[in-house]
Amino acid sequence: MSSSIPPAFRGRRAKIVALALPVGLAGSLVVLPFTAQATPSPDAVIAEVFGGGGNSGASLTNDFIELGNAGSGAFDLTGWSVQYLSGSPTASSKWQVTPLTGAIPAGGSYLVEEGKGAGGDTALPTPDAAGTIAMSASSGTVALVHSTTALACLTAADCTADATVKDLVGFGTAVVREATPATGAGNTTSVARNAALTDTDDNSADFTGATPSPRNSAGTGGGPEPTPTPSPTSTTPGELRVHDIQGTTRISPLAGSTVTDVPGIVTAVRATGSSRGYWLQDPTPDKNPATSEAVFVFTGSVTPQVKVGDSVLVSAKVTEYYPGGAASGNQSVTELTAPTSTVLSSGNALPAAEVIDGKTLPEAYAPQVKGLNIEPLDLKPNKFALDWLESREGMRVQVKDTRVVGASNAYGETWVTTKPKQNATPRGGTLYGSYDQPNSGRLLVASLTGEKAAANVGDTLTGPTTGVLDYSNYGGYGLQATTLGTVKSGGLKPEVAKKAKADELAVATYNVENLDPTDPQSKFDRLAEGVVKNLSSPDVVSLEEIQDNNGAKDDGTVAADKTLAQFIAAIKAQGGPTYDWRSVDPQDKVDGGEPGGNIRNVFLFNPRRVSFVDRPGGDATTATQVVKAPKSGKNAKDRGITLSVSPGRINPTADAWKNSRKPLVGEFTFRGEQVFVIGNHFNSKGGDQSLHSRFQPPVLGSETQRLAQAKEVNTFVTKLLSQDATAKVVVLGDLNDYPFSKPVAALTRGKVLTDLMDKLPKNERYSYVYDGNSQTLDHILVSPGVKKPDYEVVHINAEFADQASDHDPQVVRIR
Repeated sequence: MSSSIPPAFRGRRAKIVALALPVGLAGSLVVLPFTAQATPSPDAVIAEVFGGGGNSGASLTNDFIELGNAGSGAFDLTGWSVQYLSGSPTASSKWQVTPLTGAIPAGGSYLVEEGKGAGGDTALPTPDAAGTIAMSASSGTVALVHSTTALACLTAADCTADATVKDLVGFGTAVVREATPATGAGNTTSVARNAALTDTDDNSADFTGATPSPRNSAGTGGGPEPTPTPSPTSTTPGELRVHDIQGTTRISPLAGSTVTDVPGIVTAVRATGSSRGYWLQDPTPDKNPATSEAVFVFTGSVTPQVKVGDSVLVSAKVTEYYPGGAASGNQSVTELTAPTSTVLSSGNALPAAEVIDGKTLPEAYAPQVKGLNIEPLDLKPNKFALDWLESREGMRVQVKDTRVVGASNAYGETWVTTKPKQNATPRGGTLYGSYDQPNSGRLLVASLTGEKAAANVGDTLTGPTTGVLDYSNYGGYGLQATTLGTVKSGGLKPEVAKKAKADELAVATYNVENLDPTDPQSKFDRLAEGVVKNLSSPDVVSLEEIQDNNGAKDDGTVAADKTLAQFIAAIKAQGGPTYDWRSVDPQDKVDGGEPGGNIRNVFLFNPRRVSFVDRPGGDATTATQVVKAPKSGKNAKDRGITLSVSPGRINPTADAWKNSRKPLVGEFTFRGEQVFVIGNHFNSKGGDQSLHSRFQPPVLGSETQRLAQAKEVNTFVTKLLSQDATAKVVVLGDLNDYPFSKPVAALTRGKVLTDLMDKLPKNERYSYVYDGNSQTLDHILVSPGVKKPDYEVVHINAEFADQASDHDPQVVRIR
């Protein structure tokens, strides 16, 4: 996995420019630099997109696409269509098509009804066209196309080049979009252009989150959902309080209802982005610890007109918003939407912030019953950490002198632990050592003031950090700070591996995170420094995420010789050896990863220390086999077996490798000894439900494919060892799974391999940090023929705010 795991936390609906996932959030989930640049449209455009129809909290029963006409004449739609594509398409993704008829009136609208959800109570106005597309509420792409044939493009660059595409809107985290994607879409919000239908070919600039307002060609509809209004000149609180709205479960008992004149104090304001609003907290709590006394008042793209310390009465609709969409498995956030407010007074004292320390959160994280949806359960804040956090949703909280367990990201978001003794690592992190120990003390700290922390694992956030407790699909519950503590360094330093002795073969693995020539030279230099200085120039380096020669540009290029030449030159410039390399080019767009990038596994090797045994014939679809070595073999100590092709791939056409990297197998000789190396990059964890999911334990949907991949590699190694039980085999790479997972158990089945991570002290078993958990995704495994391997994880990236990659490399020395 790469930083392709989504960033920890960016606010509930803040603008997202790049996606990534883990984390341990991700081929890998990836950064998305593509932008589409269609010609601005003077007439027909996509005016509004809503994918939340029938979802939880939505009034409208159906998804819809509204077209607008900024021209002076009717726009004929004969032979046209609207089409929809998933926000994260794979090579097998298809555009869904709804044909159109009729015309868009001059200055008017045209309504296309799409899929119907299970909920909602309000039908759309009579549509001008109807389809059955079930669009995502949070991420996707819609195109207006002068054809009824499904588009074939799967990247923004390709869609730009398609002359049939007149207008295109990507929203959420969509890969295919104009410039940056529109933000603000959700179960109860659409993305919409302004009344002038401004089209600058930048989706984020042209569209904003809004209350859905479908309008057809007859001019019917278009009004927002009814906005509750307070009693005229009311200064008297209504009957309901915030704790009545929040209730004792995760779902408000008043969801879908209108509430009037709810009192509270404004404790924090989010005044920028498309997720604007403010937090309202009742200064007079009830006596039930399960009911939160605060709620988020969502104003969309409208800047709130209230200030911190205002005493207000709010009338609004109660909704449940699922960050990431209901299908993600994430928990919901109870909100007040389409609000009106009356300010009674200003400058009021804020409710006291509740201090979270080592004794506050229960050790148990959540109820654990397979397939259990904890959403309707009564909260037990004294028993489960997730319940405690939910019972304080939106409320003011505070942490003091907390240790950093997840380095600050580019947004200044930082993970701390409120339980400093919980599974601590020697370098200051918190170890994720089993599925039943998700570490209940972890808490994300972000900022509402724009102030950014820059902290490494092991640093301390000193003094009080105070703010409101929010929830996001990126990290779950997090403290949105209005007052941020000061970073005190813990003195963490990058590690340096021992240098291999003359009779030791050093083999390393390193995920270099989508490396290609479009990256700045500084990235090549940083990664090269890691190989030379920190890994001490291993004899063999198995690389993951080497991209083709033009990176994400999708033009059919699959060769990576320029990428590797630039990296090898950077290594030499750092004082390292002049490495040679071997790899097998993938087929275009079939190995997953960033669209157009064609990532693959690669072997670097130092020809002055180790020899590669070349056996021709390997290509993207040819499987290498273990065969008897020719009697005239040149290897002095050849043990009687060899590979049919070297470098080669393991069963590359098997279903296990669909849209995923294929293992790279190579035969090496070192001091006359034969060594087989298998480089891997298993399917990412993208699509797994998060630790903070409303389903406990979370569903690990991506595990099935990794399990099949592990069985393929195990079968290959088993066959190899059946012909030579003493053969030296090194299996390594980014397996995207934990030492205690089913895929790793399948990989080692029959004791044909030993996972060297298991040989480290328990609190040192990690190579990656995600959501404040120090965990293992990268592994080196060896066959029984490898005696007394000397193994290290070299911590140079994952624990630091300044990273060359999001993975730490590893190395094994074999005598």
